[in-house]
Amino acid sequence: MKTNIKNFTIEELKEELKNMGEKPFRAEQIFKWLFSDRVQTFDEMTNLSIDLRKKLDDKYRIGTFEIVRKLESVDGTKKYLFNVQDEDKNLIESVLMSYHHGYTICVSSQIGCKMGCKFCASTGIPFARSLESGEIVEQILAIEKDSNIRISNIVFMGIGEPLDNFDNVMRAIKIINDPKGLNIGARHISISTSGLVPKIYELADSKLQCTLSISLHSSNNKKRSEMMPVNNAYPIEELIEACKYYIKVTNKRISFEYALAKDNNDNLNDAKELVKLLKGMLAHVNLIPINKIEDGAYTKSSNENIIKFRDYLNDAGIVATIRRELGSDIDAACGQLRRQNLK
Repeated sequence: MKTNIKNFTIEELKEELKNMGEKPFRAEQIFKWLFSDRVQTFDEMTNLSIDLRKKLDDKYRIGTFEIVRKLESVDGTKKYLFNVQDEDKNLIESVLMSYHHGYTICVSSQIGCKMGCKFCASTGIPFARSLESGEIVEQILAIEKDSNIRISNIVFMGIGEPLDNFDNVMRAIKIINDPKGLNIGARHISISTSGLVPKIYELADSKLQCTLSISLHSSNNKKRSEMMPVNNAYPIEELIEACKYYIKVTNKRISFEYALAKDNNDNLNDAKELVKLLKGMLAHVNLIPINKIEDGAYTKSSNENIIKFRDYLNDAGIVATIRRELGSDIDAACGQLRRQNLK
C-alpha cells in the first residue's frame, strides 16, 4: 500500500516535499487540509497545483477508517470498532467518554497486545502489529467527525502497550500537539504503560509534558508477576527507580493505576505495602474497580473494600481516588477492549 500521508509530522512532511522538488511551505497547506479541513482526497486541496496533487496521489494515500460498529452505553460512553483499512482488514477499538470538562478519547496504539496482563481482555487476542502514527491520530479524527464534537483529552489506554510502539506514539503526539495539527496540549494527554522500564527513561528524557500512568496493580513482585508477566522482566524495584527518575526530570506527578481484585490485592496489608512503596513520591493512585472479562481470573472487589482502601491511602498521605466506571455495559471500561469481530 502507499504510505499514509497522515503519518508525517509537519517537519517530516517538509522534507518529503523538499525531496519532491516542492517548497516547504506547501507542507503547512497540506497539514491544514488533513487535520483542520479533514479532506479525504488530494483533489480537495484546491490551493495546490493540479501537478502537485497528482504527485501526492501517486505516492501517498490519505488513510481513513471505516466504522464497523458503534455501541452506546447508558452513561453516554461510545465504543467504536474500526476497520483500519489495511491489507489485512485489521480491527481496533476506541472509546469516547463524556465528562463535565469535555470529551476524552481512549485510543489504541497496537492491533493486539504482547503484554499478557491477566485482567485485560486484549490478552485474549493475538498481536498483529503496531499502529502507525497516522492510524493513532485517525481514531480521534474519525470519532470527532462521527460525533460532531471536539475532543479535549486523550488517553493512550486502549488496546496495546503504548511504550512498545514508542516512535509512532511520539510522532502521533507531535501531530496532535501541533497548532496546525489537532492543537491539543500535551497536558491533556495521558500515556499508560504496564512498566517498560527502558522506555520510561526515554520518555522522561523526551521532556514531553504528558501525564504518565503506570499500571501497577500490586506492590509486591509475586502478586504483580501473577497479574502482569511484564513484572518478570522489569520488577517493581526497577520500575519505581524509573518512576523516580521520570519525576525528577519532568517534575510531573505520576498516576499509578491500581485495579482492585477481590481476595487478591484489596486488603489492608496490600494498602500498607502500597503506602510504603510510594511514600515521598510525587504520585497519585487511581483505584479501579476491576472489570470482569470473559475467562478472566479476577472479580471486582466490594465497594466497602474499595472505599476502605482509598481512605487508608489518603489517611497515610497518598492521594487516592476511585475511578468513575464508564461503559461497562458495552465492554468499554478499563481492561475490556478487544478487537472482537461482529457476531
